Amino acid sequence: MKPAAKQMAEGILFTDMYQLTMANVYFRMGLHEIPAQFDHFFRSYPDYGVHKAGYCINAGLEWLLDWMHTSHFTDEDVAFLRSQTGQTGERLFADDFLKWLRAHGNFAGITLRAIPEGRVVHPNVPLTAVQGPLAMAQILETALLNMLNYATLIATRAARISHAGRGQLLLEFGMRRGHERGVNAGARAALIGGANFTSNVGISQVLGFPPKGTHAHSMVQLFMARGEGELGAFRAYADVYPDDCLLLVDTINTLQSGLPNAIKVFEELKRKGHKPLGIRLDSGDLAYLAVQAAHMLDKAGFPDTSIVLSNQLDEMTILQILAQIAEEAPRIGADADHVIARLVYGVGTNLITSAGDSALDGVYKLVATQADGGAWIPAIKISENPVKTPNPGTKQVWRIYDERGQATADLLSLLDEDPQHMDSLHLQHPTDAGVWRDMTKAEISEIEPLLVTILNEGNLVYDMPSMAEMRAQRQADLERLDSGVRRLLYPHIYHVSLTPRLWQLKQDLIAAFKT
Repeated sequence: MKPAAKQMAEGILFTDMYQLTMANVYFRMGLHEIPAQFDHFFRSYPDYGVHKAGYCINAGLEWLLDWMHTSHFTDEDVAFLRSQTGQTGERLFADDFLKWLRAHGNFAGITLRAIPEGRVVHPNVPLTAVQGPLAMAQILETALLNMLNYATLIATRAARISHAGRGQLLLEFGMRRGHERGVNAGARAALIGGANFTSNVGISQVLGFPPKGTHAHSMVQLFMARGEGELGAFRAYADVYPDDCLLLVDTINTLQSGLPNAIKVFEELKRKGHKPLGIRLDSGDLAYLAVQAAHMLDKAGFPDTSIVLSNQLDEMTILQILAQIAEEAPRIGADADHVIARLVYGVGTNLITSAGDSALDGVYKLVATQADGGAWIPAIKISENPVKTPNPGTKQVWRIYDERGQATADLLSLLDEDPQHMDSLHLQHPTDAGVWRDMTKAEISEIEPLLVTILNEGNLVYDMPSMAEMRAQRQADLERLDSGVRRLLYPHIYHVSLTPRLWQLKQDLIAAFKT
């Protein structure tokens, strides 16, 4: 794609057509510049079929802000829209609207509050609240959902895989199997969520991480075809990378050929004063092979070398591998904990595509518009399914920590409410009038506001966290989440509640629009 075409495809026109037709309707009705608020949230956790998440990790915000900062309607964009016609051949967009887009079609008027990247988040909680001129806030929808939903999905999967692997080194290997250049956003999200490194060289450079990788079977095949064999391939790799030697040992036969040859090369490196890194297993019974490999490496005098596992790993596969190692290691006199402690996980397809549930059901809903006098008028969409009826009005999100210091609920309030100054809290279920919970001050150790102002009328007013800060925040949030909520199978439900005022506002609007 030529640079100019790429700019058009990924600039302000990186949106759905109906955003532009709605913006045109607002313009024709004189509503295009009235202030409006949209909330972005997701309705349910990712469900992978045999297992389901009990939390998500927020991600994607900084790249969305970068896109917003550089995106505006250009002459080329306007010319393209001028050429669009409807069923009768009439133009879809008149010149006055296009002139307005050329002059005002940017995000300079947008105020954005958001839960920062790296935070644990839950369904029906606004992750992003967008305020600004109606037409441009509407046009923002598609790009916002595209960038935030996917990143949150991948960050969540990375956190779960890291949890399954007991925090051992996790490498993101999915670039070849991901969705075109979306793998860049996916790799970044995986690093936020729990991956330690990625094989993606370009994004590693951008984010300041050393890329990680070893070699493929093809290198071994080449040396075999040339008559130098697997041992020759290993020696060649060790010669070039004597202090970074990690060998893929399953091209021929892992235990009868690959490991013995790797050990020979490791012994040669050791005699020269070098320390080999380890081996990679990419096929076969990974748990059995890991136990056998650890035993052989130990006997050869290499107890500290890593064993990298790859090949269609995900959180459930890792759990099964660890359970099998615990069972099999004692049979040959190996220490299961020692085997597990040296494991490294290379996770590709199932992470970068979030296999099993490859889309987060994040939505972007109008929740308020501003009257001429400045007051915000709440808006609501009513659904036959109560779960799909969003919470109206301008809001804040509060995380409630119990007496243990553990997160026990997220509470949605109206913007002018401050639970920090209330003597007690009434936590109302969002859809069921008969379900609530009361908490006294003695039961609460902390009440934390989650939505912070990121943009104020287009100006960045928040210091975006570094990758290290986002990763530390993720870890801190997960540690303050009950272990039942973090379970990989059948997680306990984390409670999201409304204040009584917000609950009543919602019921009043539902009643008003149903009459």
